[in-house]
Amino acid sequence: MAAPNLFYSWISTLTTIVLLVVLAKFSAFVFQWGVVNAIWSVPTGPQGLTATPARPFKAAAHAGAVITDKYRFMLFGMYPFEEQWRALIVVLLFIGLYVVSGMKRFWRPALAGVWTLALVAIGLLMWGGVFGLQFVPQTQWGGLALTLILATVGVAVAFPLAILVALGRRSKLPFIRWICVAYVEMIRGVPLITLLFMASVMFPLLMPEGVNLDKLLRAQVAIILFFGAYLAEVIRGGLQALPKGQYEAAHALGLSYWSTNRKIILPQALQLVIPPLVNNFIGFFKDTSLVLVIGLYDLLAASRAAIGEPAWQGFAVETYIFVGFIYFAFCFAMSKYSQKLEVHLNQHRKR
Repeated sequence: MAAPNLFYSWISTLTTIVLLVVLAKFSAFVFQWGVVNAIWSVPTGPQGLTATPARPFKAAAHAGAVITDKYRFMLFGMYPFEEQWRALIVVLLFIGLYVVSGMKRFWRPALAGVWTLALVAIGLLMWGGVFGLQFVPQTQWGGLALTLILATVGVAVAFPLAILVALGRRSKLPFIRWICVAYVEMIRGVPLITLLFMASVMFPLLMPEGVNLDKLLRAQVAIILFFGAYLAEVIRGGLQALPKGQYEAAHALGLSYWSTNRKIILPQALQLVIPPLVNNFIGFFKDTSLVLVIGLYDLLAASRAAIGEPAWQGFAVETYIFVGFIYFAFCFAMSKYSQKLEVHLNQHRKR
């Protein structure tokens, strides 16, 4: 039914034709560059890749060889090469958890146990040191596995923190309200990169002598605090959108404060703010790339480092397209799922 809207006037028809021509030419160029002229392997000479440099292919072809040669470093960073199967299993476990958690038939208390067991397994796989697995320090973690760890743990901890802070900002107790307001305003008043620098440089100076928390843990705490402050404001908006009659009805039923929020207020408030919540989740997932400033090599940082070799310099376009596709896949999945969830909840509410 979209065709009549594309040709309802001569201006609309002309615009549609011009855009279709531009789109066709662009698609043909991309197909020629990315498929027909794509080079996925570069022959090596006696002295390796530099003996047969890939740079001469740059002028006319898409050198996908940088992806086939460096994809393991992009996905797993400095994780030991022979142990990267463990990081691959971690990535698959995270994807499996996302898929299972998105299915309505698994929305049961047992799902929390599944998450707990899966996170324990992820920790054992990444660290090792048990069951014959080689110990791998956190300084060698990187790539997509590190990005998923930072984003998933960050959201999993920040979300309940945000709910408590949002409720605290609406509390009738001045002391609790002031603490929550101070936390939100202070964290939202500085960029995430500042918090990461503070966690990496200043926080160790405040710790007792001999106590030194891992860099990854400090970065994770900074991310959690940052996410929590922003999510708290989104949730508070949902709480304020509910009519007072909901609170009065719960009070008339004799429900306690926590029962009112758990059974009546929060389910409705969270449903109202699904779009901005998911928007923040997507933004936070991409913001994990800022950990590069404190020396952690997430997916984007590992990809930048992968093209640092002289033989692959100048092939940033191919590398960033590969990384961008991974980010897009996760973000698009979150967006589409949130739309389906919102429709499902609206239909359930109308019944």
